[in-house]
This record gives sequence, structure tokens and C-alpha cells, in this order.
Amino acid sequence: MSTKPRADAERNRARVVEAARELFAERGDDVQMPEIARAAGVGVGTVYRHFPDRQALVEAAAEHRFAEIEEYARTHCFGEDSGLERYFRYVGELLSRDRGLTAAIDSARGRPGSEPRGTARGSLESVVAEIVAHDRAAGLVRPDCTVADVYLLIGALSSVIRTGSDWARFLDLTLPALRDQLSTEH
Repeated sequence: MSTKPRADAERNRARVVEAARELFAERGDDVQMPEIARAAGVGVGTVYRHFPDRQALVEAAAEHRFAEIEEYARTHCFGEDSGLERYFRYVGELLSRDRGLTAAIDSARGRPGSEPRGTARGSLESVVAEIVAHDRAAGLVRPDCTVADVYLLIGALSSVIRTGSDWARFLDLTLPALRDQLSTEH
């Protein structure tokens, strides 16, 4: 029989994930479980009760980041101007600020590429599809723009940030390509 976690257990888990996210963002892969427990104000046993190993905690911190991106997309990317452009710039700011978390995710997964997985991936792809459809219907992006194109560009953006290059300049050069076909068709 499965029971719902107690409210205090849920709060502790959320505090651990938030502390992990902040510490990973600040210091990357060098953060250890006891430090996260101290920052969350819980014992290390509590951390291990919720996360059997460090990789599970890193994945939970990644899920937290993707939930934040999804929330931003749902509340800020449907207006009169390009929601995709707002989405790309927000993700660029977040990834740039969260470089340490990206490094921790890459390390935990054993390869570069901190893309969403599982439920987070489906939820994020759904909202990105809505943004693409909205921008296409408004004539703000080329009619052949797809969710796969967005993920391709996000992957490139992540690589640019990982190398320390000017990600805003990268977007300034790249985003017009999402509109290029529009100017040649009219």
C-alpha cells in the first residue's frame, strides 16, 4: 500500500532540492551531500532518505530547473511578440547563471548535454510546441519551424554557454534565421 508522504517530509525534500540547486549552481560538481544537508537545514540521513545517491539528487535539481523553465514559458511566452525569442533568451540567462548545475548534470550523466528527461521532457516539449504554434500562427517564425528545431538551437546555445562564449550574440545571430523565410516570401 502506497501512502502519501507527510507534509514535513515533502518540505524537507523541497528544501534539499533547492539547496542542492543553489550550491551546484555556485560551485558545480564539487558539492558533497553533507554540505547540501547543512544548507537545507536537515541531517544527511534525511538527504539520503529522499535521494539514494548523489546522481538522484543532481537529477532532482535538474528537474527543478526544467520545471522553472516550463513555468516561465507558460506565463511569459504568449504575447504579441515572439514567445520563442523570449524563451531562448530566458533559457540563455538561466543556463549562464546555472553553469555549475549544468556541469554537475553533465558529470552525473557522464556526458555533456543536460536536456530534460522523463515527465519534465514531455511537459516542456508540450509548452514549446504551443509556443511554436502560436508564433507560426502570428507570422513571427518561419512556417517550417518545429520543436526539434528549438531543441537543436537550445543544444547549440548550451554548448556556447559551456565554452564561455557570448551567448546573447549567438542568439542575435541565430534567431533571425527563424524568421528568414518570412521576409523572402513576402
